[in-house]
Amino acid sequence: MFSLNSMQPRQILTQVLNFALILSTAFMLWKGLSVATDSPSPIVVVLSGSMEPAFQRGDILLLWNRGMETQIGEVVVYNVKGKDIPIVHRVVRRFGGGDKVLKLLTKGDNNLADDTELYARGQAYLDRSKDVIGSVVGYIPFVGYVTILLSEHPWLKTVMLGLMGLMVVIQRE
Repeated sequence: MFSLNSMQPRQILTQVLNFALILSTAFMLWKGLSVATDSPSPIVVVLSGSMEPAFQRGDILLLWNRGMETQIGEVVVYNVKGKDIPIVHRVVRRFGGGDKVLKLLTKGDNNLADDTELYARGQAYLDRSKDVIGSVVGYIPFVGYVTILLSEHPWLKTVMLGLMGLMVVIQRE
């Protein structure tokens, strides 16, 4: 049987540094993608069924935030002031644009009413430059269910991190 005591300090340090390299590489890729897309969150997971049938719960959405002239029918992801969870809905009305501030009204495809109830108190429309994280340019179906499971069952996160840490420690090169 393998034990941590049988490893030399140099081997342990190598494993820890490999793990740190993996984490820093993932962070750099995320930040690079954020810069390329001009979005603080270039990839999001659909958490509810409000956009069915266009997007299902668990779909991963790829965002782009370089074009500010959002059109009616475009699917956008936005944050509401005071809430941390991004919302994925379709633009149903737009006001302004050009020299004026572009304001948007959104609605989920599977919802009966528009999103005015979801917006911050006193807010009737979204400000395209301040509230919108990005427009959806692509998606990967159902891959985001892992994220949903980890957020709905916190113990899974602990188990997964423990297994990953154990694999790093016992892996030999």
